[in-house]
Amino acid sequence: MAHTLRNINTGCLKNETIDTDDPDIDATKRRDVNGKAIPHPPNGVPVLFHKVKNHKSILSLVVSNARIFAGTQGGQLLVFPGSMHTGMAPTYECAQVWSLETYELLSSIPAHRGAVLSLFVSQDGRLLFSSAGDAIVNVWCTHSLRRLYHIWSTYDVGDVFCVTFSLNLQTVYLGAQNTSIQWVDLSKSKSRPPPNIESHPLNRQNKFFDSTGPGAVAKPRSVLKAVILEQGGTLVEIEKDHIVQYAHFGYVYCMVLARGTTHGYAGEEILISGGGDGTIRIWQLTPDGNAAIKSLATLENGDNSVLSLAIDGTFLYSGRLDGDVNVWDLDTRQLIRTIKSHSADVLTITAGQDLIFSGGSNGWAKTFDRQYKCTSQWKAHDQLILASAIASYNGKAVLVTGGNDDCVAIWDIGTSVTQSNTIARDSNEELVESLRKLVSFRTVSSKAEYAGDCRRAASWLRNLFKRFGATTEMLNTNESGNPVVLARYNRNIPGGGNGNKILFYGHYDVVAADNEQRKWICDPFDLQGVDGYLYGRGASDNKGPVLAALYAVADLVGERRLASDVTFLIEGEEENGSRGFKEAIRRNKTMIGDIDWILLANSYWLDDDFPCLTYGLRGVIHATVRVKSRHPDLHSGVEGSNMMDESLKDLVMLLAKLSGPNGHVNIPEFYKTIRPATELENMRYDAISKSLLRRYPDVASAEDLTASFKAKWREPSLTMHGFQTSGPTNSTIIPHIASAAISFRLVPEQDADQIRQAFVKFLEDEFATLHTLNMLSITIDHQADPWLGDPENKIFKMLEKAIMEVWGKVSPARRGSTVSIKSAVGEMNNGLSSPKLSPVTFSTLTNSGNFSPTNTVREIAPPHHHNQIGGSFSRGGQKPLYIREGGTIPAIRFLEKEFDAQAAHLPCGQASDSAHLDNERLRVVNLYKSREIFKKVFSEPWS
Repeated sequence: MAHTLRNINTGCLKNETIDTDDPDIDATKRRDVNGKAIPHPPNGVPVLFHKVKNHKSILSLVVSNARIFAGTQGGQLLVFPGSMHTGMAPTYECAQVWSLETYELLSSIPAHRGAVLSLFVSQDGRLLFSSAGDAIVNVWCTHSLRRLYHIWSTYDVGDVFCVTFSLNLQTVYLGAQNTSIQWVDLSKSKSRPPPNIESHPLNRQNKFFDSTGPGAVAKPRSVLKAVILEQGGTLVEIEKDHIVQYAHFGYVYCMVLARGTTHGYAGEEILISGGGDGTIRIWQLTPDGNAAIKSLATLENGDNSVLSLAIDGTFLYSGRLDGDVNVWDLDTRQLIRTIKSHSADVLTITAGQDLIFSGGSNGWAKTFDRQYKCTSQWKAHDQLILASAIASYNGKAVLVTGGNDDCVAIWDIGTSVTQSNTIARDSNEELVESLRKLVSFRTVSSKAEYAGDCRRAASWLRNLFKRFGATTEMLNTNESGNPVVLARYNRNIPGGGNGNKILFYGHYDVVAADNEQRKWICDPFDLQGVDGYLYGRGASDNKGPVLAALYAVADLVGERRLASDVTFLIEGEEENGSRGFKEAIRRNKTMIGDIDWILLANSYWLDDDFPCLTYGLRGVIHATVRVKSRHPDLHSGVEGSNMMDESLKDLVMLLAKLSGPNGHVNIPEFYKTIRPATELENMRYDAISKSLLRRYPDVASAEDLTASFKAKWREPSLTMHGFQTSGPTNSTIIPHIASAAISFRLVPEQDADQIRQAFVKFLEDEFATLHTLNMLSITIDHQADPWLGDPENKIFKMLEKAIMEVWGKVSPARRGSTVSIKSAVGEMNNGLSSPKLSPVTFSTLTNSGNFSPTNTVREIAPPHHHNQIGGSFSRGGQKPLYIREGGTIPAIRFLEKEFDAQAAHLPCGQASDSAHLDNERLRVVNLYKSREIFKKVFSEPWS
């Protein structure tokens, strides 16, 4: 693999600002900063698969074993342990590691004091080498990410631009700013006496920064030994006879190892280096006990610096300062082609998958085939492309690039290469591509203009079910409603039997996503992968979970392990009150058949870390209360008097009678049927609070946290959403009509029909006491029953077991919350004698605090006592939290009644998914693990 080995602060770049490369193809964004749509890239141009943002420039990249290693210019500055003792401990730049599967940050290593300029992974994939602007080379274990060796030179070398490693000779080679190439044999390093810490570069005087004026005395540096030793590893100082001074007459920017590619040395390993003097030098590696290098040849490239190198078979590619790529035949040592690749410096070049990739200092990227024909060109980064690597993962060819726009981009280059392996149609990559397609349909059920997209999405979804072997039907709702997609898979596990019948309910429609204010980071209907998350309307609610369940069944069908009959009912009106859904189900109940259990996945965890199971939802009544006057809109200065019955005034007085202090609803017998919490229920609430407080200790006391959850989940509430008035909006108008939108959230013991009747009667009776000439009307816009499941039933226990096996346990690391309720109460007291407790919200328990979501560590839990409540640790991992929610899903209680079957609810997303809000998202790992959980449940034999 080739790496860009370049420090952007050396001053050697031409820093061109005019982009003359090529057409307006920007694959990093689908809309520009002004919101103008940018065309999708044409055929052959790599598609941006995912983008990971960092805090500083990405200077080096390498891909190995499904991991992306990146070296940064600055990144998160970590204070090395021990700095509190002297105030002189260095700050370290980070080498960061991402998963190529989920794009999550796996680790951030405090690797160097200076910018990480080069990364290299050994041929066996076990060692990671990093070099930097601090004159250090570190060697890491790629598995544990422990530092194994800490290497420095006897001399002041400046920046170490490049590093490589010969596995055969167990020797590290580095190229430096002082024009030298140096090496060290790791196999002998432990047998040598340890070096003197005083010779460490941190303890040397810097000729520039530590210079003194006339008469001044230089203050000696003294960095504690503990600081240098803190990260562990063997300390190695390069011996003086392991150095070739003036290997180039300029900085040694890049180097690669090759074998059997040069005449006279077939089968032997050679080192190739490129320098600021415009030459490429070929070196023989002598296995004579000190792995010395001997010059074999010099390839002249002209005066411009050689900034990057890549090798493919017997061909060597060099990226130059002037934008050219030179192609050399190593067998004959001849220059066979000069490719006018860029109008800017070629800072990175890599070869693989039968193509050559080059990246320029103007952000433009190009790919070439083996006939050196340009196959694609696009704007890959906003500024400099500094690093690149080509890899293959799960049969997919990918290109990884990094730049000084602080971004790592992962590109699908499958259209640019001929791949020997086709991607499995049911792979995780195909799952994401299916989600990308489903999100692209603007399935906003509340807006008639999107009815066509809703129909097309239903048809596409039905075809996807059929593709994986389902029998399907479209169930019409009504003339204007969107259809319900019905799909059925029959159990195919060997051994016969009837099995259980599971109904999976979901929806393909979404709420509107207005992006006129450009608050979204992408087009809401163009799924974008950023920092391990998939952003797009419906990604979390509910298209992602629906597809996770579908692909889980597809896996089992292909493996002949589907243990239950699974029926999917995916509706298109859930976000619009499920119009026509009940009627469609009742009309087609015979076709749907008998159902034993109901499963849905249409909500979120309580925070961003603890998997949950939902066993209760509140019901809802949405109503519009309207007061109408006999008079038209009037001017208050002309017509206003105490004899005028004003519609808005009457409405305010009427609504004020609905509730009292602390949100108490004044409707008679509103709370009559609500039973007190049972002991088992209280234990569940306590388990939730204790689990969360281990990670959010500053949120509240356990009692206050429990009280907050009970208020949202098992107590009803009244909300007034907004007022509307007729006439102009200026402050002098007495409106002819005033209306208000209000809602009740109901708990399972309340009957929605009874509450509706009591609400209407209460308002009519209270309105009569106003003695007004105005007229009252009450419209019930939507009504849905609450739901309470049984956490002890069979399907909940199966889900619990699957969650524990798939997710493992959450580490006990603490994190700061967004807002401390304890402190917030004091700040908001304002002199009141009884300050009110501020409720815990999703934003309190999500990652807007000071803890990065990607630093959450999950591991297999050790054996512990098995607790029946949840939140404890057991052999399979951590038990999920059993939670209730304050929201409403209209269909769930209806389906339970209609099919006489119990339901269970698996939340797939995190609390920070922003469903219904700007920048809705779903974490990639949540999507994949939800698929695994569904797969375990659908494959589980039922006794």
